[in-house]
Amino acid sequence: MEYATLGTTDLQVSRIALGCMGYADPAHGVNPWALDERAAAPLFRRAVELGITLWDTANVYGGGTSEEIVGRAVRKYTRREDVVIATKVGLPTHQGPGGSGLSRKAITTQVDASLARLGTDYIDLYQIHRFDPGTPIEETMEALHDVVAAGKVRYIGASSMWAWQFATMQHTAERQDLTRFVSMQNQYSLVQREDEREMFPLLADQGVSSLPWCPLAKGRLARPYGEVTGRSASDPIGERFFADVDRPIVDAVRHIAVRRAVPMARVALAWVLANPSVAAPVIGATSPAHLDDAVAALGVRLDRGEMDELESGYTPRQPTGF
Repeated sequence: MEYATLGTTDLQVSRIALGCMGYADPAHGVNPWALDERAAAPLFRRAVELGITLWDTANVYGGGTSEEIVGRAVRKYTRREDVVIATKVGLPTHQGPGGSGLSRKAITTQVDASLARLGTDYIDLYQIHRFDPGTPIEETMEALHDVVAAGKVRYIGASSMWAWQFATMQHTAERQDLTRFVSMQNQYSLVQREDEREMFPLLADQGVSSLPWCPLAKGRLARPYGEVTGRSASDPIGERFFADVDRPIVDAVRHIAVRRAVPMARVALAWVLANPSVAAPVIGATSPAHLDDAVAALGVRLDRGEMDELESGYTPRQPTGF
């Protein structure tokens, strides 16, 4: 395993993050590809064996049961001080005040609920799930600063928004001497590179780390074009992110993987990891082998010719996932 510092902090995180959205109690109407606690156990054990210390979840995953499963896994398979727990706030958890958004009420209510479900005294990285246009930025940043000052949160991060929105939030924090974001969990892969235009230059300027979600395009970059998995066949949300225009990119990944005699996932992840702003792509693994491939990608170094081959088929498109 390799490790990186998160942003300009001294917090060390593994260069592969365990994405826990797919670990949830099926009684809460989660997607059919999700794993229950028993089925997810081998993934947590393998993550510990591989040195994957950054575990990412959210208060909305599985109606909160993902956080509960993550909390129990920490206590069962490792020690609290040996993992970096990241969770999120902002998307709807229930109707009524404090159930969604980034108001002071929502943040102060939801952080306590997450702490209870995780069974921990503090959250290492508390991320806003999306930008909230309905709440003044000053209110959001002040509330995030207060949960840090209270010791409930160590660092704050953001996710999936326009670069100008993120810049405004960072500037507000700096102007008012509040806690600034140290990470951005943005969608980034060979088939979604729009953040290279403005977000990544901003992250480099601000000393903020990227924690890309969907780095394998929901598995589409890990298998030949057109092959179907259980998740791709039952994930209508993901379908809107991809189209036939991606086929040349997937084919390029396959060609390089064949030449190198490695799985396609290693090639696609190696490309993401080569971005200097990327600290750790978030891997939504459903088998221990997925984690093995992700870690092995750290040892793949693509040459300039291979990078050009992978990038040449990309066409401009709208950012997705905001």
